[in-house]
Amino acid sequence: MKKLLFMLLMLPAFSFAQGVHFEKELSWEQVMAKAKAENKYVFVDCFTTWCGPCKYMTEQVFPQEEMGKFFNGKFISVKVQMDKTAGDNEHVKNWYADADKIAKEYSINAYPTFLYFSPDGKIVHRVVGGGEAAEFIAKSEKAFNPATQYYAQLAKYKEGKSKPEDLRVMAMNAMDVYDKANATKIAGEYLATQKDLTTPENIKFLDKFTNSSKDPGFPIFLKEGKKVDAALGKGKAAAKVKAIAAGEEIYSKIMRPGATADWAAIEKSLKEKYPEYADELVTMGKVRYSMMTKDWATFQVNVVAYMKKYGADVNPQMLNQFAWTVFENCPDMNCLTEALEWSKRSLANGDEPMFMDTYANILYKLGKKDEAIAVQEKAVKLSKNNAELMATLEKMKKGEKTWK
Repeated sequence: MKKLLFMLLMLPAFSFAQGVHFEKELSWEQVMAKAKAENKYVFVDCFTTWCGPCKYMTEQVFPQEEMGKFFNGKFISVKVQMDKTAGDNEHVKNWYADADKIAKEYSINAYPTFLYFSPDGKIVHRVVGGGEAAEFIAKSEKAFNPATQYYAQLAKYKEGKSKPEDLRVMAMNAMDVYDKANATKIAGEYLATQKDLTTPENIKFLDKFTNSSKDPGFPIFLKEGKKVDAALGKGKAAAKVKAIAAGEEIYSKIMRPGATADWAAIEKSLKEKYPEYADELVTMGKVRYSMMTKDWATFQVNVVAYMKKYGADVNPQMLNQFAWTVFENCPDMNCLTEALEWSKRSLANGDEPMFMDTYANILYKLGKKDEAIAVQEKAVKLSKNNAELMATLEKMKKGEKTWK
């Protein structure tokens, strides 16, 4: 009787819904053999230990019941750690060679990357980046249909005779899954078929494939700003040019370990190539450099100078970043007062809890305790009781410092 009762008590444990089951002991060869024997596809989560979205998928998405219902009956699933750390166990170490082989063979250069193999071990599909359960399941369902499998479509392209529209779609698909080599190649083939690269459709296409001054779309963003903005939105042409110019002319030179900034040479080069944007880019470069080097006295001077000249067009994310950096590192109350205005502006388009947290912290540091608490309480509520925001709120109520 006791045995029967024990078995009845155990039944819910076996029937209780669970998320995706990942094989934790099998080798790569054993995973493939099991998939073939059970006529199941193989689902591979290529992750790293430092990847935030990877952790989110592992902790929040894969454990969900609907994920388990979709994956467990159709796939043999395995997680493959793509980086190496001092704390790796023997199972992870045993996968080092296979992980390196997978990374090379399937050009894994973004995380998380998910690979899908047919029961006979043939690669059929890939997805890059996480997502919520329903969205991720929809992406994964494409692995079963040759019409939507990425690698089936790539094979079809390689057979030749693709129409321009097919090339365009294939290039976009390749870019979406971070198959950069094929994306660049196919995009070039598509563009070669086009007589006018400044049509709205082609400008939208070029926007995805213009990441350096050497890309074919760059001259259009540089010289056809009105057409670009008409297709993409006000300021998009300038934003693209400035981002590329800053990356090539400034950040590639100052962000290397041990690098020193020769601002005179940088400014000279920018004025020759991009005279319209040179001063703004150098001013911002100095802000970023002082942040990187943690030279907070210089940062304060640089960020105030930048905001006075160019602050009108700064987006909410940057406003919040500058305001928070001042809050944490600049003791000057005058500068902190200016940062309060930047923070307030970051909330102009809606209440974002983390931006509100910045605003509340600055208020608190300026001695406006009651107002700060009211804002922080609202931020906590909107964030659905975020633990970090709640801890800050408690410090405010106790009169404790919220900064180091």
